[in-house]
Amino acid sequence: MALRKLKPVTPATRYYSISSFEEITKSTPEKSLLAPIKKSGGRNNHGRVTSRFRGGGHKRRYRIIDFKRTNSEEAKVIAVEYDPNRTARIALIQYSDGTKAYVVAPDGIKVGEVIQSSNEAEMKVGNTMQIFAIPVGTFIHNIEMKPGKGAQIARSAGTSGQIVAKDDKYCQVKMPSGEVRMIKNECKATIGVVSNIDHENISIGKAGRSRWMGRRPHVRGVAMNPVDHPMGGGEGKTSGGGHPVSPWGLPAKGYKTRKKKSVSNKYIVKKRNKK
Repeated sequence: MALRKLKPVTPATRYYSISSFEEITKSTPEKSLLAPIKKSGGRNNHGRVTSRFRGGGHKRRYRIIDFKRTNSEEAKVIAVEYDPNRTARIALIQYSDGTKAYVVAPDGIKVGEVIQSSNEAEMKVGNTMQIFAIPVGTFIHNIEMKPGKGAQIARSAGTSGQIVAKDDKYCQVKMPSGEVRMIKNECKATIGVVSNIDHENISIGKAGRSRWMGRRPHVRGVAMNPVDHPMGGGEGKTSGGGHPVSPWGLPAKGYKTRKKKSVSNKYIVKKRNKK
């Protein structure tokens, strides 16, 4: 999963790098596992912009990923594919009963390997089981937060958690952020690290490539008018001497936005920013 640097034949390609895609074995997706995506342009159901600087981008179709892994039959990996909707690669698997599904591909998985979702499965990359059945120190991904809800943690390229301790009811898992959190023993996780580890080293290279991804230019608050932003306006370039804030006046640097009485506080053993 190396990166490929382009020849500097234009100003953009001088800084441009892309994935080598050497692990991809199939270029066309499985039709039965596709779903349409409707673009929102950052707007909600009232037509108002709730997420700024979004719009355009290449047309995509969603690949239906199995994050629950409820089928306990053995499944054979028949292809590793590119997914335009996520940073990780996806693996097309076929169960012994003939049904096909997409799963997030772990790093190092190969076509022809057999994986399984069962507590009795062997300890190898790609197998899914409840956390209490996985040894301490193992790197895991696709981690559930509630039993049966489906994987929510460590799904993007190169990420993983690590089991650091266990007790009768909970396992302590070190998150990709460094936070140590208690997760119920019945929650499922997949062994291994998510594929496409080199994704973080990719250089976008030019503004147009961001537009292909549906990202529009990010406008600075100080460049706006007073009616549009608290930091806008002024003769010449000035931020008004005030603290950096969001368009709605919320402090932008160092201000803690997490609720002090959040229900999930009791599950956090060590905070991610604890030194």
